[in-house]
Amino acid sequence: MALHQRDAAGGAKEETGELYGDGDGDGGGAEAGQPAHARGPVPKWSEQLTARGLVVSAAVGIMYSVIVMKLNLTTGLDPTLNVSAALISFVILRVWTHATARLGFAVRPLTRQENTVIQTCAVACYGISSAGGFGSYLLGLSKKTYEAAGTDIEGNVGWKEPGIGWMTGYLFAVSFVGILALVPLRKILVIDYKLTYPSGTATAVLINGFHAPQGDDVAKMQVKGFTKYFAISFFWSFFQWFYSGGDKCGFSQFPTLGLRARKQTFFFDFNLTYVGAGMICPHLINISLLLGSILSYGIMWPLISDLKGNWYPADLPESSMRSLQGYKAFICIALILGDGMYNFAKIIVSTIWSIVNKSEKKNTKKEEDILSLDDLHRNEVFTRESLPNWIAFLGYFGLSLVAVITIPLMFPEIKWYYAIIAYILAPALGFSNAYGSGLTDINMAFNYGKVALLILAATAGKEHGVVAGMVGCGMVKSIASISADLMQDFKTGHLTLTSPRSMLIAQIVGTVMGCVIAPLAFFVFYNAFDIGNLNGPWKAPYALIYRNIAILGVEGFSALPMHCLQLCCGFFAFALVANLMRDFLPRKYGKWIPLPMAMGFPFLVGASFAIDMCVGTLIVYIWHKIDKSKAVHMVPAVASGFICGDGLWIFPASLLSLAKITPPMCMAFESTR
Repeated sequence: MALHQRDAAGGAKEETGELYGDGDGDGGGAEAGQPAHARGPVPKWSEQLTARGLVVSAAVGIMYSVIVMKLNLTTGLDPTLNVSAALISFVILRVWTHATARLGFAVRPLTRQENTVIQTCAVACYGISSAGGFGSYLLGLSKKTYEAAGTDIEGNVGWKEPGIGWMTGYLFAVSFVGILALVPLRKILVIDYKLTYPSGTATAVLINGFHAPQGDDVAKMQVKGFTKYFAISFFWSFFQWFYSGGDKCGFSQFPTLGLRARKQTFFFDFNLTYVGAGMICPHLINISLLLGSILSYGIMWPLISDLKGNWYPADLPESSMRSLQGYKAFICIALILGDGMYNFAKIIVSTIWSIVNKSEKKNTKKEEDILSLDDLHRNEVFTRESLPNWIAFLGYFGLSLVAVITIPLMFPEIKWYYAIIAYILAPALGFSNAYGSGLTDINMAFNYGKVALLILAATAGKEHGVVAGMVGCGMVKSIASISADLMQDFKTGHLTLTSPRSMLIAQIVGTVMGCVIAPLAFFVFYNAFDIGNLNGPWKAPYALIYRNIAILGVEGFSALPMHCLQLCCGFFAFALVANLMRDFLPRKYGKWIPLPMAMGFPFLVGASFAIDMCVGTLIVYIWHKIDKSKAVHMVPAVASGFICGDGLWIFPASLLSLAKITPPMCMAFESTR
C-alpha cells in the first residue's frame, strides 16, 4: 500500500503563476506578459542527460532502495518518497557543484531539467524495490512463508526459494512493458485532459522553487536542515546498535508505556525512519494507524486469545493460521480488500464519468480553455521531443513476447496464455490506473494485482493456484504501477520544461539500475536478518497476506478459522461504509473518518510503528503551530534526514551481521514482580 505524503512541496500551490513565480514571485526581472522561464533557453534533451546526473541518480536510487526495502520487510509501509528524492538529489548536486567549483574545475550550471531527469531516474530505480514484490508476492513464494501459512492448510501448495538469478530475470521480464504501454497517450493524459497528478505537481513545485532566484535561501536552509538531521539519525542508529546484543534487547524494546503495554506492542521504539515517515504522511493516515492498533492489539487480540480452546485448539501455537495468527491475517486482508475494492470501483466509475464529460465538452470553447503563454510554451516543449509511436508499439510487442516466453519457463505453474491475456489487457489497465492516479493521486496497482491474484489462483486450481496467482499478480501490478508512476513523472517534466525523451531514457536507465540493485539489496537483508519471522522486527507481513489471499482464491472460505468469516464480513462491510461516509458526508464530517486500509496495517504488524509515526505527525502539528512558514519548507528536509540517516546505517549493520559481529551489550527490561 502506498501512503501518500502531505503537501510536501512546502504548501506551494498548483496555479501556473505560482509554479513559475509570475508576478511577484519567481518572475523577478521578467517583463510583464512574458513567462518567467523565458529568461533563458530550454536545454536540448541530450543536454539534460549528464554523467553527473547518472552518478547522483545511482546514489539516490541505491539509498532509497535500501530504505524502501527495509520498510517493506518490516511493516509493509510504502510512503510516497518522490518529493523527498527530489530534495536529496538537489542536495547532492549542490554539494557536488560547490565542491568541484572550489577545486577550480569548470562547473556546468545546474538546471531544473537536469534535476527533474535525476529525480525520474532515481524514482524508477527505487520503485523496483517498492513495487517488485520483495516484501509481498515474491517473498510469499518462499518456503518460510509457505510454512508460516500452514503446511496442513488445503490449497497451500508450492514454493520457490528466493534466488538472485531468477528474481533478477523476472524483474527484467515484467518491469519494462509498463514503460512503453502508455507513451503514445501521454499528451492526452497530461495536456488534453489536464490531469493534475498531485504528487508530480508537488515535485515540480519543489524543483522550480529550488531554481528560482529567491529560492536560494530556502534551498540553503533545507540543505542545512537535511544534513543536520541526517547526521543525528545515523549516529543515533549507530548508538542504539551497541545495546541490541540479543533477542528483545535495545532501545527498540524500551517499555515507554509500561511492560503490559509493551507485551501488546504498544511502545515507542525510537525508530527515526518511521518518525520521518509520519512527518511525510498526512495526519489522518497516522491517526488511522493508531486507531487500528488500539482496535486490534488493544481490544480484539486479547479477547480472542482468551477464547483459546473454544474458538481454536489450545494446543496450537499462536503462529498457526488455524489459531490467533489466522484471525490477524484474514481480518487484515478483509479490511485491505474492502478498501481496495471500493476505491477500485470508485476510480473506474470516476474515470469513465470524466472521460464521457470531456468528450461531451470537447467542442465547447470556454474562456478558461484559452491557453496562456506559459501553457503554450510548456505544451510545445512537451510535444517537441517525443518518442515515435511506432517505436513504442514495436517495443511493447517485443517486450511482451519476451515476457510471454520467459515467465512460463521460470514458473511452469503459470500458463503462456495467462501471460498473453495479461499483456493484451495491459494498456487498458495501465490507462485506467494512470487516469485514476491523475485524478486522485492514488496508485491502485496493488488492488489490480490483488484482483488478478484471486482470479488466477481460483482459475489455476489447487496444485498450481498459489504460485500462478502470485506470479500473475506481479505481472499485472508491475504494468499498472509503472504506467501510473511514469505519468506522474511526465507531469513533473511538463511543469519543469523537461523533454519527455530525456525523461523516458532516464526511466529506462533507472529501471535497469533497479532490476540489478533491488535483488542485491534484498539479499543483503535476507542473509543478514531473520526475514519473515512474525515474532521479530523483520515480519514482512505482506508476504503472508498475499499467500493467504491466494489460498483464499483456491480454497474459498474453508481456509478460515472458526467465526473468522463473520468477523471478516463485518470488517469488509466497515471498510465499504467508512469509504462511503468519507465520500458522501459533508466534508467537515467526512474528513474525520479513518482510512480502513491504514487501519489494517497494524492488525498483523503491531502497534509500535504506528506510535512512531504519530510522534512524527505530532512534531509536524506542533511545528506548524509555532512557526508555520518555516515548517512548510523544513518538514520535508527534516523527515528526509531522519529516513536517510537511519536507512544508511542499514549498510554497516548488515555487514556487521554478515560478519557475525554482534553488539557488545544487551539492554533488556523485565518486571521485578
